[in-house]
Order: sequence, then structure tokens, then C-alpha cells
Amino acid sequence: MKPFRFGIVAGHAPDLTSWAAQAERVEKLGFDTLLATDPVGTADPFVLLGAAAAVTLDLTVGTFVLADPFRDAAALDWQAQTLHRQTRGRFELGLGVGRPGAGAHAEALGREFPSPGERITRMAATIAHLKRTPDRPPLVLAGAGPKMLALAAQEADTVTFAWSPRTTETAAQSIVDHFRELAGPRLPDIELGLNLMAVGDAPSPAIARWAGADVPELAAAGAVTVVPEDPVLAAEKLLGWRERWGISYVTINSGYAEPFAAIADETRKAGG
Repeated sequence: MKPFRFGIVAGHAPDLTSWAAQAERVEKLGFDTLLATDPVGTADPFVLLGAAAAVTLDLTVGTFVLADPFRDAAALDWQAQTLHRQTRGRFELGLGVGRPGAGAHAEALGREFPSPGERITRMAATIAHLKRTPDRPPLVLAGAGPKMLALAAQEADTVTFAWSPRTTETAAQSIVDHFRELAGPRLPDIELGLNLMAVGDAPSPAIARWAGADVPELAAAGAVTVVPEDPVLAAEKLLGWRERWGISYVTINSGYAEPFAAIADETRKAGG
């Protein structure tokens, strides 16, 4: 089993000073990674990640995840290589095919939002371009559909299962089993991850709007996107998922940084 890594996904940056302070806080809380959404509010994640790396010592910074349809492969390679070298390896590149509703974002950038099949083909071409350089940042791919999971099984250093908010353990088991079959002999070389939505069962209007179900409902249904607030119980759950599924890289949004730091600490002490 791979050792645990724990990360914070940040999607808000009112100014560079507060963003840098957040990076310092995330490192002090003991997290392994600080990940920027695409975009961070209206900001370019690459600019912010450079600032985060500059004010931290050991924290890995990364994207979670860049929407590939909005990126030029050559420019992306240049940006990724710059951060990889300037941080001395403290950068990981997360890529995805974009999400439903991103068409408005594409229009604002003067780009067309391709069909699902075209996005997979484009992603494969981007990855081929990135992998021309042997010394490159780790590649994190977010996978949900069968075509994206198949591509991740072939190319990813880390795969994050982008399952729906209501995914149960039974459904998660089926997805992981399928991915294992796809990965075949590559499986031991791939780090498996998931992104949690919440800690505990307190209501969250923001999550309810995005997920179509509030946190109490997700927790009561046993969704794998929510863990208990009690660090001991949450650690037991994470250790169990690593034992069953091999998932060792766990992230959550920045609003849960403090309670999740306690869970990460307990998980490491209990065997992580």
C-alpha cells in the first residue's frame, strides 16, 4: 500500500496576500499539497501556484484540475515545466476534460467547448506532448467516464476518481474494480485518489447547490464523499478504503482545512 497524502483544494483568492497566507497555513496544518482550481475565482491558477510555492518550503502545489479544452498544449507544457523546475519538483499537474456547464467559460475565452469524444482525443494529444520531456511534473488525471478512466489507466501517475456526490461504497467498489482491470500491470505504479466534499454532517448551502443534495443527506446515505467529523472514525474509514481500494491520496476543499487536518494526523498515527 502507498503512504497517505492529504491535500487542500482552494478555489478562492481575493488577493495575492491572502492567497499566500492560505498556502502558509495549509503547510503549517501538515498537508502535503495545495491545489488550485481552474480558474481560482477569475484568476489564473499558475500565477497563484507560483506565489504559494514561494512562501512555503515543502508543500507541493498543483492544479485540480485544469480544463484541457481551454489550454494550448505547447503553452501548458511551458507553464508546467517552469513551475516544475522553479519549485524543484514541488508541482503536480492535474488535468481533466472539463465539466458540464463550462461552455460559458469557453465562450469567454474565445474557444469552443468540444464534444465528450473530442475532449478525450484532445486530452490524449496534450498528454503525448507533455510526456515528450522525461523530466516532467507528475500527471494527475481526474476520471469519471469509461473513456477517461481508460486514458488515466494508460497515462496517469495519479488518478482521482471523479465520482458523483451520492456515490456509495458499493458503487465505488465497482468503479475501482473496473479501473484495476483497465490498469493491468501499470496498477502498482499509479497512485489512487479521491476528493471529499465534506467533513461531518452540518448543512452546507454551497454544496447543496452544486451537488443537488446537502451534506446531511449525503452522510446519511453513506456517500464516500463525506467522512465523519470524529478524527478516529474518519481515520478508520480512510484506512479501510486504502485497504479495500488502494486509495491513498485524499483531498478536500479549503473550507474544511482545520477539521480535515485533525483527520489526516489521526490517519497517519493509526497506520498511514
